[in-house]
Amino acid sequence: MGKYIIKRLLMLIPVLFGVSVIVFGITHVFSPDPAPVVLGQHATEESMEAWREANGLNGSVVSQYIEYVGGVLKGDLGNSYYTKQPVSKELASRFPATIELAVVSVILASIFGILIGVVSAVKKNSVWDSGGRILSLVGVSIPIFWLGVIMIIIFSGTLHWLPSGSQIDPLLKPKSVTGFNLLDCIITGNTAGLVDSLKHIIMPAMALSMYSLAIITRITRTSMLDSMKQDYVRTARAKGISEGKVLTRHVLRTSMNPVVTVIGLQFGSMLGGAVLTERVFAWPGIGSYIVECVQKSDFPVIQGAVLLTATIFVVVNLVVDIIYTFLDPRIKLGKKEG
Repeated sequence: MGKYIIKRLLMLIPVLFGVSVIVFGITHVFSPDPAPVVLGQHATEESMEAWREANGLNGSVVSQYIEYVGGVLKGDLGNSYYTKQPVSKELASRFPATIELAVVSVILASIFGILIGVVSAVKKNSVWDSGGRILSLVGVSIPIFWLGVIMIIIFSGTLHWLPSGSQIDPLLKPKSVTGFNLLDCIITGNTAGLVDSLKHIIMPAMALSMYSLAIITRITRTSMLDSMKQDYVRTARAKGISEGKVLTRHVLRTSMNPVVTVIGLQFGSMLGGAVLTERVFAWPGIGSYIVECVQKSDFPVIQGAVLLTATIFVVVNLVVDIIYTFLDPRIKLGKKEG
C-alpha cells in the first residue's frame, strides 16, 4: 500500500503541471490586460507600464511561466494584485469555511442518499421506490441557485427561522483556534456561537447537498439491485441467514464501491469551491472569492485556487481507492478487478 500511495502522489506532478500550463495560458494569453482593471480606467500608460514591471508581466509568456513555476516549487504562489498578500495566505483564510460547508453537505448527502437508495432498492416498484426516484430526479434537475433563493424566501424571509446568509453573527464569532467556526465554538465553549453557526450553515448545506444526495440515491439503488441478483446473495438466503444480515453484510457492503466513488468526487467538487451556493448565501469560502478574483482579473489568486482544486481531486481519489480495499477484500490496490 505504501508503494501505491507514493506512486499516486507522484502522479500529482504531471497533473499539476498540465493544470498550471492551461490556467497560466488562459490568464496570460487569452485574458485581457489586468493593468487597466486593477489601476482603473483613468490610469496613465506610464503607471500601467510601471505596474506591469512591478508584477513581472513585461517579459514573454514563457519566461513568466518559468518564473511562476520556480516560485511554486518554493511554496510561493505569488501575491494578490489587490491585497498584496501571499496567495497561500488568502486561500488559507477562506479554505476552512469551504471545508466546513463541504463536510456538513457531504455528510447530509451521504446519510440520506444511501438511506433513500437502500429503501428504494429493498422496496422496488413500491410507493417508497417511486418517491425516491422522483426525489433523485428533482435533485439533479433543480438549479442550486434557484433552490437557495427559494429557501431564503421561505425559511428566512417568510418564516424567519434561519438567517439568510454569512457564516456566523460577527458578535458571536469565537476565538480562532482551528479556523473552523463549529470546532472553535466547541473548543472555546461558545454555545451561543455554536447554535448560531449551525443556523447559518443549515440552508447552504442543504442546497449544496441536494444534487449529491440525488446522485448518491440513484447509484445506491442501482448498485443494490445489481448485488441482490448475485449468486452469493441467493446462497446466503438459502443458508437461512436473516434478511437483515443478508442486506447489511452481503448486499450493502459490496454495493458501496460505486457509492464511495461518487461521494469522493462530490466532496472534491465541493472543496473546490461551491461557487453558486457560496454566492447565494454570502458564504465566505473559496468559491465566492474566486468569482471576485475573476471579475477583478486577480490572476495569481485564480492560478493558486485552480492548483489547490486539482490537488484536492487527486488526493480525494487516492483516499477513495484506499477505502475500496476495506469495503471489498477482493480488490487489491493497483490490481482492481473489472
